[in-house]
Amino acid sequence: MLQGKKILLGVTGSIAAYKSAYLIRYLIKEEAEVQVVMTPSASEFISSLTLSTLSKKPVYTEFVKDNLGQWNNHVDLALWADLIIIAPASANTVGKMANGITDNLLSAVYLSAKCPVWVAPAMDLDMYAHPSTKENIDKLKSFGNTIIDAEHGELASGLVGTGRMAEPETIVKNIRDFFLSKSRLKGKKVIVTAGPTYEPIDPVRFIGNHSSGKMGYELAAEMAKRGAEVFLISGPTQIAVPANVKIIKVKTAAEMYEEVNKIFSQVDIAVLAAAVADYAPEKVADKKIKKQEGEMEIKLSKTIDIAAELGKKKKNGQIIVGFALETDNELENAQTKLKNKNFDMIVLNSLNEKGAGFGYDTNKITIISRDNKIVPFELKSKKEVASDIVNAIVERLHV
Repeated sequence: MLQGKKILLGVTGSIAAYKSAYLIRYLIKEEAEVQVVMTPSASEFISSLTLSTLSKKPVYTEFVKDNLGQWNNHVDLALWADLIIIAPASANTVGKMANGITDNLLSAVYLSAKCPVWVAPAMDLDMYAHPSTKENIDKLKSFGNTIIDAEHGELASGLVGTGRMAEPETIVKNIRDFFLSKSRLKGKKVIVTAGPTYEPIDPVRFIGNHSSGKMGYELAAEMAKRGAEVFLISGPTQIAVPANVKIIKVKTAAEMYEEVNKIFSQVDIAVLAAAVADYAPEKVADKKIKKQEGEMEIKLSKTIDIAAELGKKKKNGQIIVGFALETDNELENAQTKLKNKNFDMIVLNSLNEKGAGFGYDTNKITIISRDNKIVPFELKSKKEVASDIVNAIVERLHV
């Protein structure tokens, strides 16, 4: 899977630098091309000669190549890579990356990167648990970087706790899985629906819900990152459109169905994350309704059930993923919806779970497949949840 992939390995000043030698060997064995960039302090823990011999390439440490005015171009190095992984990443380097400090070649390469960047922290347990380190790691995650969490075990200090760099075998497996999942969506066409719908009462009022659209937008971004052609059909939101995603903006349930229906027959996957209104006013006033004495009644009629209609039209090979936001009998209701609407999978989350549901940056989900496989997940950021959902879809593609 890694044959021909260009991996730039950043090595920093940590006792775990010895693991970099094993990491290079495993990557080379997978037929990846490895270029090493070290920080100056990393050479105190492992020699550049060792890493150069293993990678079969010169190791870069400084900006200046020689006394003749030649230099190591950090931009070219960053553009060369299909993936950058910094392992081990010391607390010092993590802090520099999070705050844009470029006092060495590796940090300059990082700031020039356009490819995915992975970070494998390594430090003593108290450093790893310190609020400043946690804040810096959270910053890196917010930049879209992938963190390979440190592991629990015996540390160089003699203490036992979390801070060990992940084992090279684990890192290589993660890299392999990443490229495998990315390639599996290449050439696939995907619809993602997101956000609420607004059903007008008059020119200034509407019936809507609290959906922010965050989950759908994260799903669209993740699909696009993995090579899919993504059509994001979105109700009203305030979220920036993800890179490499084709946006189609709508307001009402009828408009969303019209746009989805236009392209559904052409797509391989439909992910229905939008919170579509179930009812809309039968009549829409053409002028603002004035406040009057007494009560006002608005007669509602059902909106078109987009999910059910697509389920009827689904062809062999197409995958439909639905969502169920429940407040009671969650699992039973989700399973019923999965069956009735001819979904392949349904993503269940509950308004009873703290940090899940509308408006949050986190979510806690359970994925249920049509073969009744039930997989619960812990509370995670919606970016991480999107990755879990897409992983499940990728698996489904090859069942």
